[in-house]
Amino acid sequence: MLISQLAERTGVRASTLRFYETAGLLRAGRTASGYRIYDDDAVERLSFINTAKQLGLPLEEIAELLKVRDDGACADVKTELRARLHARIADAERHIAGLGTFVTTLRRAVEHLDELPVRSGPCDPACDFITAPQSDTTPRWLSSPVACTLTGDALGERTGRWHEVLAGATTEPIDEGLRLTLPMDRAGTVTELAAAEQQCCPFYDFRIHLDGHTLHLEVRAPAEGAAMLAELFRPTC
Repeated sequence: MLISQLAERTGVRASTLRFYETAGLLRAGRTASGYRIYDDDAVERLSFINTAKQLGLPLEEIAELLKVRDDGACADVKTELRARLHARIADAERHIAGLGTFVTTLRRAVEHLDELPVRSGPCDPACDFITAPQSDTTPRWLSSPVACTLTGDALGERTGRWHEVLAGATTEPIDEGLRLTLPMDRAGTVTELAAAEQQCCPFYDFRIHLDGHTLHLEVRAPAEGAAMLAELFRPTC
């Protein structure tokens, strides 16, 4: 195949194919007149590259994996890929934890802002907009009132989304809540819903753990919110 034919077959632009060759990810032969030419292995390599990119691997690591693929057995590629994916999982978990901390900081800042008196004069250090008060040792979810600000259609829509994403999940009871296990590909939706849920129902505590191909979601609530928790996070078949 010429480069234009490979681009048409794989959907990868010719400029990208030339870049991959320069980066050592793709091999090309040459015709007698000097044109690049590719065989069917190029299609397989591009599929490998595309999948690895979707998993968050940088091109440098993809090049290393391709070298293992070229020189070793399939089992070697599997071993290398597993190690790199576990590293990506650890990065994602740290990112999620960092986002959770940041969201908590923002909410505390808003709460602090709302507590400040309304003043008609110009701002001065007494306004203290930026510095939020230090929180006590009681977790926010334990000190928040068991009440939800969603009503009517909004409440029904949120409940429906939770039941949809939790369909088929396995559950087990934990102290003050439930632990649900579901496929990893639902991580984005679960994280989005958990963040939205804490805005209207701050008495829920969410903890997300990514484990290989599965996601573990732990949800807790104070004792008086146990019935609401069981109803909302009940997985459907």
